[in-house]
Amino acid sequence: MISVSLDVSAVPAEPVGAGRYTIELVRALSVRDDVDLALWSRRSDGDRWRALHDGGKRAFVDGPVVGGAVGAVEDRAPDHRLTRMAWEQLRLPRLLAGSEAQVHHAPHYTMPGRTRLPVVVTIHDMTFFDHPQWHERVKVPVFRAAIRRAARRADALVCVSHHTASRLTALLAVRGRVFVVPHGVDHHRFRPVSPDPDTDAELLAVMGVQRPYVLFVGTLEPRKAVPDLVAAFATVASRQPRLQLVLAGRPGWGADEVARAIDESGVASRIRRTGYVPDPAVPALLRSASVVAYPARDEGFGLPALEALACGAPLVTTAGTAMAEMAGDGALLFPPGRVDLLAEALGTALHEGPDGQERRRRGLLTAAEHTWERSAAGHLAAYRWAADRADHGPDRTGEAHREAR
Repeated sequence: MISVSLDVSAVPAEPVGAGRYTIELVRALSVRDDVDLALWSRRSDGDRWRALHDGGKRAFVDGPVVGGAVGAVEDRAPDHRLTRMAWEQLRLPRLLAGSEAQVHHAPHYTMPGRTRLPVVVTIHDMTFFDHPQWHERVKVPVFRAAIRRAARRADALVCVSHHTASRLTALLAVRGRVFVVPHGVDHHRFRPVSPDPDTDAELLAVMGVQRPYVLFVGTLEPRKAVPDLVAAFATVASRQPRLQLVLAGRPGWGADEVARAIDESGVASRIRRTGYVPDPAVPALLRSASVVAYPARDEGFGLPALEALACGAPLVTTAGTAMAEMAGDGALLFPPGRVDLLAEALGTALHEGPDGQERRRRGLLTAAEHTWERSAAGHLAAYRWAADRADHGPDRTGEAHREAR
């Protein structure tokens, strides 16, 4: 048994990306009997974490859970982002010192700078260094400093793909051990055949979505290259008069470029923007799509691409990225920035023949290898390594940059 402290205070009310990763990791850890899990949430957010169930089997509650993993939910962090980040540096170390935790996990780049407790930090991607123009200007120096601190001080770092791990170790000197632990997928929700087709149809109708459609799921922000997808769809749409493009995700920083691309596309009436999509509707969208397009130019992992494969959807995504690493030969790949080749890939996927059916089969096999249970086991390996390192001293030759899955 290992006692783990986990900071969930950065998870927003409408989680995507790193927020969904944190939620799914907590769910997977909470059903294990070899870990005691204490969560640090925002003051206004404790009830959500106490009420959160793992597939209806377990809820988070105050105090120990008999035979289970969640020891407590401490809603101590301030709600405002800047004061929360200050709390992490000034107050959280003292709270950790008084806890029974053996290791602390910071799942979103930042970590308390002064704590004697072993710390594990998740690094999702290195785009703050590689592509700062894709982020709000004010965030770049903050997260660059946070990642440098994690590289310098964390006992272990979890990278969600080999792509991220290679960029981390290429750009920074890393003191701790790097663990490559891919995301999982909830196969009860994300599967090719709906347990209730009528409910799927109702969810699509509520969102105003009609088949056939090309689907994008994700925040509308510069790195996702949604304007490229809009341009490619305009090319394909001229040969597919009933086809729609569905953009499922809330606007992020830089979303004005997406609106401009839609206005100039010539097919704006055939492009549906749904806004943020609640969790129950995402699998329905994915398994009903004619094609799922995830044209992001860089990602740490690209969870929507994995969920598309799990739903048996034809997937088009970007070569040379973490999505290509994950999907292998289960997806059609195109070079980033090549709108013409993206349009060609969409056209190929829409006219699925034997090759497309084989890609879908391989995609399902790839998705089957990714579970949140397996991801939780990889995180536990990092926790145990960090705790053992603290028990036996920091100097362990040859361990600094070794990767594990």
